[in-house]
Amino acid sequence: MTFDPRLVPARADVAAAHLEGEVTAERFVEGRHMQVATAILPLTSGPDPEASFASQLLLGERFTVYDHDDTTGLSWGQSKGDGYVGHVPAAGLEPVAEDPTHHITALLTHLYPEPDMKTRPFDALPFLAQVTVVGQEGRFLEVGQGGFLPARHAEAGAPEANDWVATAERFAGLPYLWGGRSSLGLDCSALVQLACQGAGRDCPRDSDMQAGIGSEVDPDGPLARGDLVCWKGHIGIMRDSTTLLHANAFHMAVASEPLDFARDRIKASEGLALTTVRRLPD
Repeated sequence: MTFDPRLVPARADVAAAHLEGEVTAERFVEGRHMQVATAILPLTSGPDPEASFASQLLLGERFTVYDHDDTTGLSWGQSKGDGYVGHVPAAGLEPVAEDPTHHITALLTHLYPEPDMKTRPFDALPFLAQVTVVGQEGRFLEVGQGGFLPARHAEAGAPEANDWVATAERFAGLPYLWGGRSSLGLDCSALVQLACQGAGRDCPRDSDMQAGIGSEVDPDGPLARGDLVCWKGHIGIMRDSTTLLHANAFHMAVASEPLDFARDRIKASEGLALTTVRRLPD
């Protein structure tokens, strides 16, 4: 059986118990359900703590651990949110306690030791980080993870449906980061994923996965706001019929530009032609 190792928790030496009979492995394990305990947790595809990011996990997200390496300090497993498989620092995980009550709506918010904006913050949480609110003092929410954050920067429950393209537009100007998946730095597919997730939509992690969602649209026909424009290894979002929003290494930022400019530049510099345009359901 062939499978995508980014989405199937199976290796030659170990695999998830639910895959027994479907894949070959030396042992099958049930896995330990954990959650992310730091603001941003790096995920790598290989067992190297210094490797480039494959993705990142955010505070409160769930991660099932199937194997652990004491030498590297890395745990191997699968993210519950988007199904992505990889290695993460075990020190950034903790046992699942209770479901988070709120998610962060600001692109970035600070955690304070007291409900006072003049105190020195000790951490910062990115968009869609998940927290458990245990109280409120004035304009600040007290979170179970420790500290206080501005009440205006969080909402109760899971994100609800809204204009996901408008959510993507909020990221304009933020830095490009290969494998990044937060408001401190993100890549092209993370922009699409975070915007969708921020509007209550499920979305896979990588651009080749995203190039298969929705329905195909004629790239030479009239394009619409929210259409996904795909190249091999790159993806962007149409803001209107002619303007592309994308996190890209040319600008090293999330930037808007005419689609024709981007298409010509990518073709000239990388020899890549646009492959497909996808339209998401309403």
